[in-house]
Amino acid sequence: MENRAQFGSRAGFIFAAVGSAIGLGNIWRFPAVAYDNGGGAFFLPYLFALLTAGIPLLILEFAIGHKYRGSAPLSLTRVRKGGEWIGWWQIGISFVIATYYSVIIAWALSYTYFSFNLNWGSDTTNFLIADYLKVGDTASMGSFVPGVLIPLILVWVIVLGILFAGVKKGIEAATKIMIPLLVVLFLVIVIRALTLDGAVEGLNQFFKPDWSTIANGKVWVAAYGQIFFSLSIGFAIMITYSSYLPKKSDITNSAFITGFANSGFELLAGFGVFAALGFMAAQQGVGVNEVVQGGVLLAFSVFPTIINELPGFQQVFGVLFFVSLTLAGLTSLISIVETYMAGIQEKFNVSRAKAVTFGGGLTAIVSLVFATQNGLNLLDVADYFINQFGVAMAGLFEVIFIAWFAKQLKPLQSHADSVSDIRLGAWWRISLSVITPLVLGYMMFDNLRQNLVGDYGGGDYPREFLFKYGWTVALGAMFFGILMSLKQWKGHDLSYKSSVDEREVG
Repeated sequence: MENRAQFGSRAGFIFAAVGSAIGLGNIWRFPAVAYDNGGGAFFLPYLFALLTAGIPLLILEFAIGHKYRGSAPLSLTRVRKGGEWIGWWQIGISFVIATYYSVIIAWALSYTYFSFNLNWGSDTTNFLIADYLKVGDTASMGSFVPGVLIPLILVWVIVLGILFAGVKKGIEAATKIMIPLLVVLFLVIVIRALTLDGAVEGLNQFFKPDWSTIANGKVWVAAYGQIFFSLSIGFAIMITYSSYLPKKSDITNSAFITGFANSGFELLAGFGVFAALGFMAAQQGVGVNEVVQGGVLLAFSVFPTIINELPGFQQVFGVLFFVSLTLAGLTSLISIVETYMAGIQEKFNVSRAKAVTFGGGLTAIVSLVFATQNGLNLLDVADYFINQFGVAMAGLFEVIFIAWFAKQLKPLQSHADSVSDIRLGAWWRISLSVITPLVLGYMMFDNLRQNLVGDYGGGDYPREFLFKYGWTVALGAMFFGILMSLKQWKGHDLSYKSSVDEREVG
C-alpha cells in the first residue's frame, strides 16, 4: 500500500470539504440565481438537484478518491485505463481558476483596508473600475496595478505557506479555524442586515414564489448548474481530498454533511444579501428589482454603497463583510491548488515541497496578468468560459466515463456502503447514469448553441478577445489533460484496487 498524507480525522476532512465548497460564489451567485429563477419557487428544483446531482456526485468523487487513494489523474487511471486524461483536464481547469480566483481574494483584502475609512466614496462603481482596478481597453495588458499586485502577493504567501505545511498541519488546521470564523462573521453581518429598514421587503422579494417558473426547463437547468458549480465537483478537488481520508471514514454521511452545509451557507447568504438590498432600495426610494446585481459588482460596488448608507458602524460592517469574503476565498483557493500539487507530486515522483514550489509558484506568476489594467476583462472572459466549457463539461465526461464506459457505479456503491452507515440505493445509480448526464448534456448543448451563434453576454468584447482568452483557455485545459496523460507513471501501482479491506469493515 502506498503511503499517503491523511487528515487527522473525518471531521478535519469535512471542514476542508466544506471550505472548498463555500467560496465567493456562494455569497454573490446563489442569491441572484434564485431571484432570477422564481424566488421561493426556485428552492424546489434546487433541492431536487441537490438530491439527484449534488450529493450523488459528492458521494461518487469521495468514493473514487477513498478507494483508489490518489489524485484525480491517478484515481481515474485506476478506475479504468483511459480515464487519466479527464483527471488532468480537471487539474488544468483548477489551475486556470486559481490564477484569477486569487486576484478576487486580493480585491477583498484591499477592500478590507478601504473599509476603515470608506475610501470608495459615493460613486462605488467608478471607484472600483477607474480608481482601484484602473481598467483599460482590451487592446493591451497595460501596466501592473499596485493596489492589486501587493495584496495578490500576500494571498499567495498565505496559501503556499499553508500548502507547504501539508495536509494535517496545513490544510486541516487552517480550515478548522477559517470556516467557523467565516460562519460567525457572516452570521453577524446577516443579523445586522435583518435589522435594517427595508430588510423585510428585500426578503419578500427573495422568497416570494413565482410558481409559473416551475414548468420552465431553464429554471431546472439553472438549479442543476448552481448545485454543480457551488459544490466544487468536477474539477478534482473532492477526489483529491477524499484520498487523504482515514480508511474507515463514513463516505456517504460526509457527502450529505458537506452538501447540506454548503446549501445552508448559500441560504444564509441569500438572507444577508437581500436584506441589505432591501435596505438599499428603501434608502434610494426604488424597487428591490432595480438594485439587484450579481457577480463582482454585488460584492465590490453594491455592498460598498449599502455600507455607505448604514445608520452607523459603517466601518465595522465593511470590515466584517470583506474579511468574510477573504476567508471564503482562501479556503476555496487552498483546495483548488491542492489538486494539482497532488497530481504533480504523484506523476513526477517529487516531494511535496517541490510540487508546491513549482506548481504553486507557476500559478502565482501566471496570476500576475490579472493584476494588470486589463485584469478585469481577462478575468470576466476566462471565468465564464472555464466554468461553462470546463467545469461542467469535465464533470459530464467524468460521470459518463464512470457510469457508461468503466461501468463502476456498482463497485463504487459497494465500497461506499462498506464504510458508511447510510446505504445507497438505486436512486444513486439512476441519478448518476441517467438524470445528471441528461441535464448536464442539455446544459452543454444549450451553452454551445448560444455562444457559437450569439454573442457572449458577460460584456461587449471583440470576437478575437473572446477566442484568445475564452475559447483558447477552455480548450487548452482539455488539451493539457490529453498531453499529460501521454507521460508514463513511475513508482505507482496502476492496478491498485482499494484502500479498505471490505471484509473487515463490511
